[in-house]
Amino acid sequence: MKYVAMIYGNQAKWDAFPAEEWPAAIAAQEAFNTRYRETGELIGAYGLADAAAAQLVRRAQGVPVVTDGPYLETKEYVASFYLLDCESLERAQRIAADMPFADVEPVELWPILHESPADEPSAGA
Repeated sequence: MKYVAMIYGNQAKWDAFPAEEWPAAIAAQEAFNTRYRETGELIGAYGLADAAAAQLVRRAQGVPVVTDGPYLETKEYVASFYLLDCESLERAQRIAADMPFADVEPVELWPILHESPADEPSAGA
């Protein structure tokens, strides 16, 4: 089953993180990514820009209407997300708990109930 694991953050948290600790934190994250990519359980890991870079896109009378985001007013936002493919919920939980920052920040884990992969042809093709 596939899962999305999400880590939340905000710019104040990143600014408060000591600059000299970033190289070790990034190395620990890359080691995590490599370990689970090699098992085939990590499909992808994605870090997002600060919430100030988010945009909302709507359609009005057939034309895109773009405004600054994010959609929700919140102090926290999704900072990164990981796509996992695991044999069980328990395995996904173990992987989420193994994330480098899981000892100080919770990891939100969501089962994926529907999938439409971009690399598969549509039924009408």
